[in-house]
Amino acid sequence: MSPEQTAVLFSHYLLFQRWNRVLNLSSIVDFDSVVLRHYCESLFLGAQLPNEPLSVVDIGSGAGFPGIPLAALRPDCRVCLVESHQRKAVFLKEATRGLSNVEVQAQRAEHVAGRFDWLVSRAVAWRDLGAFALRAVSQVALLTSGSESQALLAEGIVSWEPAMPMPWGRQTVLMIGRVPRETC
Repeated sequence: MSPEQTAVLFSHYLLFQRWNRVLNLSSIVDFDSVVLRHYCESLFLGAQLPNEPLSVVDIGSGAGFPGIPLAALRPDCRVCLVESHQRKAVFLKEATRGLSNVEVQAQRAEHVAGRFDWLVSRAVAWRDLGAFALRAVSQVALLTSGSESQALLAEGIVSWEPAMPMPWGRQTVLMIGRVPRETC
């Protein structure tokens, strides 16, 4: 990452820390855990996406993970952050002022119009994402738990690749899947 990209993430971190005191954006608050669990996991996801311009939707973006680090890492991608909680959406709008490749939508996923190349999400249950994914995207990348990854593999609709554990050994895994063409 360039110094400019790192500065974007540090500015986001400072804003996240300030807003988290009153808005409860995340229960993960100590610096090392925030860096590892939020930023590094999000950047790991972003590094796994194809190296070409993409349209990406982050459903349940919350504090902006994985969408904001992804947008900073991949300025060639158009990233839409979707957050139904209005106060969190206000935070996201403030946090993305300097990111021209990011759009924030303050609504539920079922109301989001259009199509995207990829859906990304962190810690949002598939049952809350599946219907949207089947109608609006071709590919999915989820940061989830190992137990949830087993349930995803068993559901049989999306063609999932094997779970990809984080390189640093946390319990979070990255699940990447292709949505069948006939549902797109």
